[in-house]
Amino acid sequence: MASSYAVQGARLWRSIEELGAIGADSSGGVTRLSLSAEELEGRAYVAAQMKAAGLEVRCDEAGNLIGRLEGSHPEAAAVITGSHIDTVHAAGRFDGTLGVLGGIEALRAIKEQGIEHERPLEIVCFTDEEGVRFGAGYLGSRAMAGDWRSEWLGLTDENGVTLREAMVHASLPPESAWKAKRPEGSVHAYVELHIEQGRALEHRGEPVGIATAIYGHRWLDVRMLGQADHAGTTPMPLRRDPLLAAAEAMLAVERTALSHGGVATVGKLRVAPGSANAIPGEARFTVDVRHEDGNCLERMTKEIEQQAIAYGNDRKVEVLIRQTDAGEPVLASEKVIHAITEGCRVANIAASPIVCGAGHDAVAISAVAPIGLILVRSKDGISHHSSEWSSPEDCEAGANVLLQTLIILANE
Repeated sequence: MASSYAVQGARLWRSIEELGAIGADSSGGVTRLSLSAEELEGRAYVAAQMKAAGLEVRCDEAGNLIGRLEGSHPEAAAVITGSHIDTVHAAGRFDGTLGVLGGIEALRAIKEQGIEHERPLEIVCFTDEEGVRFGAGYLGSRAMAGDWRSEWLGLTDENGVTLREAMVHASLPPESAWKAKRPEGSVHAYVELHIEQGRALEHRGEPVGIATAIYGHRWLDVRMLGQADHAGTTPMPLRRDPLLAAAEAMLAVERTALSHGGVATVGKLRVAPGSANAIPGEARFTVDVRHEDGNCLERMTKEIEQQAIAYGNDRKVEVLIRQTDAGEPVLASEKVIHAITEGCRVANIAASPIVCGAGHDAVAISAVAPIGLILVRSKDGISHHSSEWSSPEDCEAGANVLLQTLIILANE
C-alpha cells in the first residue's frame, strides 16, 4: 500500500527551473563553475530554499552548505542526503541540482507533514563535485570524509586563479578546510538522488533505478612534446610530430576500453602553436578512465599509459603523463539498498538494480558511511549538455523514493 506522504512535485520543479536560470547562457545551457560568481549566486538560492523549508542552515569550513532537521534523538548519527550545484561548461539543469533540491523538498515534506523520525536528517550541497575548474573533483565531500589535501589549494583554473584565491573570495578559510571532516560514527547513512546520465532506465521503461555500484576512475593529463617546424619545408621522415603520436594514442584509448569492458574518454585536446601551416610542437590531452572493477581499472590505466609512451617513442616524441585525480569503485551498502527498495515499494514506484557509470559525491562519503544512490531516468541518456532532461514526473518520483528512504533510515 502506498504511503500518504509525498513531496510537492510542482514546487520541486519550480525550484529546478529557478536554479537553472542562474548561470544560464543563450544556447540553453548552464555554466556554474565551482566558486564562480554564478555558483555563489546559486548557493545563496539554495540556502534560501533550505531556510524556507525550516532547516537549520550552516556552511562548513570546506564550503559545504548544510541544512539540518533535528529528530527526536538529536544525539544520534545523522542520515544525510545531498549532491552539488556546480556544473561543467554549458551543462544541463539536472546533474547534481536534482539531488540538492530534491533533498530539500524531501526534508521540507517531512517537516510540513509532521513525519516522526528519530535520527537527525541533513541535506548537503557539496563544494566542487565536477572538478572542472581546478582539475580535482569531490573537494567538499572528500573534506567531509577526512580526505582534504592542502596541495589542492595551489591548483589553478584557466585564468590562473588558484583554489586558495577562489576560497578566500568566497569567504571560506583555505587553511581550515580539513576541519570539515565528520567525526567517526556521526553519519548513519548517506543516500544521493541523481539523474542516471545514461540510457539504461529509459530502455527499461522505468523512472527510477537503484545503484548497486559506482565506477572507479582515473584522470590522466598527457603531454607529448615534439619539434615545431615549417609545414612546407620539413620532410616527412624528419618530423617529430606530437599530434600524430597523440592521435595514435587516443585511438588506443578506445581499443583499451573496448577490450576491458570499461569506458575511457579523451575530453580535451590542445595543440601548440596551433597554426595551419606549422607542425605542432606540443599536443596535450586528457583521458578519463572508468570501470566497476578496481583491478581492471588499474590494468586499463597502465595499458593506456604504456601505449602513449610507445607511440611517442616511435615518433621521437617526449611523453609526460600525470595522474590528476583518482577514485576507486564503490559498492552501495546492502542496508541502504534495502531501504531504497522498501522506499520504492512504499511509494509504489517500480525500480530495479543498475550500475552507476558516473561518479558522485557518494564515492567520497563511502569512506565514512554506508551509501546508496537513487537514479532518475534521463531522456536519451544525455548529460553534461544543454539537452539534458528528466521529466517533472520522473523528478517527482525520484524525490518521493528519497522521501520514503530517508524516513526508513531515520527510524532505524
